[in-house]
Amino acid sequence: MTKYSDRRTMMVDTQVRPSDVTKFPIIDAMLSVPREVFVPDAMKEAAYVGETLELSSGRVLLEPRTLAKLLDALVIDKTETVLDLGCGLGYSTAVIARMADAVVAVEDDADLANEAQLALSNSGVDNAAVIEGVLAEGAAKHGPFDVIILQGGVEEIPATLLDQLNEGGRIGAIFMEGALGVVRIGRKINGQVAWKYTFNASAPILSGFSKEQAFEF
Repeated sequence: MTKYSDRRTMMVDTQVRPSDVTKFPIIDAMLSVPREVFVPDAMKEAAYVGETLELSSGRVLLEPRTLAKLLDALVIDKTETVLDLGCGLGYSTAVIARMADAVVAVEDDADLANEAQLALSNSGVDNAAVIEGVLAEGAAKHGPFDVIILQGGVEEIPATLLDQLNEGGRIGAIFMEGALGVVRIGRKINGQVAWKYTFNASAPILSGFSKEQAFEF
């Protein structure tokens, strides 16, 4: 496993730290979680490349830089509960689980959800659970959450999801406009979510997060 641990160190040193991500909990988590365990077998050799990897139709593993900068902007505390939407095979969930008190991950693909839970269990992650469900509906019965993070692009976010955010809570998402996207962090203050631009990134739009097209004659 030395090969992969060396690649993990290289990933952090060449992709994460140069992106101005220096918080110890993030660096420690990304050095500790074996990214190669959370991709299909055929993609293990590509697990540490600096690009977004397609896991299956419509589901990706965000490039290390994007995930790290998202986590940096969200400032997750060890006492907080996090909702991880579109977790794929569970890599983001495993990373966040090292930084938070508990993680609830939602995946709408039954096979991915099952494989993600198995990978997390086999990796000894005991403070995270993967639920099969509609991404845009979140996991209301397990909320409210201190932090919500989306592992893919969005055009808009349903109010039902924002309702699952605690007062003072944060939500991070990649808002796509055509091929380009920007990461915005929202903070709930007095029941309203105020958004702030953070950095540029892109990812395929998650199911349930596209804008409804207005009907035109």
